[in-house]
Amino acid sequence: MFSDELLKIDWDQTTQSIQAKRESDVLRALSKEHCNVDDFMALISPAAEPYLEQMAQLSRKYTMQRFGKTISMFIPLYITNSCTNSCVYCGFHVSNPMPRTILTIEQIEDEYKAIKALGPFENILLVTGENPAKAGVDYILAAVELARKYFANVKIEVMPLKSEEYKTIADHGMNGVVCFQETYHRENYKIYHPKGMKSNFEWRVNGFDRMGQAGVHSIGMGVLVGLEEWRTDMTMMAYHLRYLQKNYWQTKYSVNFPRMRKAENDGFQPNVIMSDRELAQLTFAFRIFDHDVDISYSTREPAFIRNNMATLGVTTMSAQSSVEPGGYYTYKKAALPQFNVTDERTVSEVIAALKEAGREPVFKDWDDIMN
Repeated sequence: MFSDELLKIDWDQTTQSIQAKRESDVLRALSKEHCNVDDFMALISPAAEPYLEQMAQLSRKYTMQRFGKTISMFIPLYITNSCTNSCVYCGFHVSNPMPRTILTIEQIEDEYKAIKALGPFENILLVTGENPAKAGVDYILAAVELARKYFANVKIEVMPLKSEEYKTIADHGMNGVVCFQETYHRENYKIYHPKGMKSNFEWRVNGFDRMGQAGVHSIGMGVLVGLEEWRTDMTMMAYHLRYLQKNYWQTKYSVNFPRMRKAENDGFQPNVIMSDRELAQLTFAFRIFDHDVDISYSTREPAFIRNNMATLGVTTMSAQSSVEPGGYYTYKKAALPQFNVTDERTVSEVIAALKEAGREPVFKDWDDIMN
């Protein structure tokens, strides 16, 4: 399990090693066809900042070689905001006095129909809070089975499950799983997740092993930028990616690094703010580090950044996303969103911008040939 491997990697030493990288380390990484994690550390280090343009061109080159000009489009659907966790940064926090919604199967189908009316989406991501008693495996399974009537590719972003549960849902039409570790800092993880099933660091981080053991076709990984020193957290995710690729080599992988914004009220304030330039550096570094990994940007990021990065390394994007249950049809924005959407363009506007940038939005990129 990866939790055992992570014990061998010291957080503070990794932070120091990144900061100690020099120009020679960056140039060595840029000259290599295949980079290791130490090279990745050099590419995200402050020493690499003067080489951002060179990194951008190399990232563009590898992206074109592996993905061409395509951008895979998906749309998230939140089917419940009921949650038993106490994540201090999340709008679905169990102590937040907000209306809790668990869409019925009939309401979920209305959402599917409303999404199909927005655009030719075939890739959908079903998102839930973590409440196994009220919206557990059977509920997720029913939503997945129904989704396959409308969509070719169905992924889930739900509570970490047992390996056999992932296998069961996959057997009924689920193609992939997305899970955010949030942070790999084992000690501080508990600060951000004090109560609920998500407070168990080992259960969450080893969930990716259980996905691999279940033969999940696609696994999405993510760190929430704003909790801990982002360069160290991303290095841990790079270690994790390499571990998974070695042990579950038949699986396709994607990475995501959403940035937290400063709260306008008394909400949780991020400990770290990543600049636009640093986001670009990280994106280029990941593409140079791994030519085949999908890099996904959600509507958390503003339109101008998504437009630019679509030509330089990003390969998957959402569009016209609603981040509250029933946001497409059933409740029409009545529920509280999990986070604020920054890119509020319509599907057609996103398509037009991508085509103007020379990219080709793809709404269906994988099918289960047995169905």
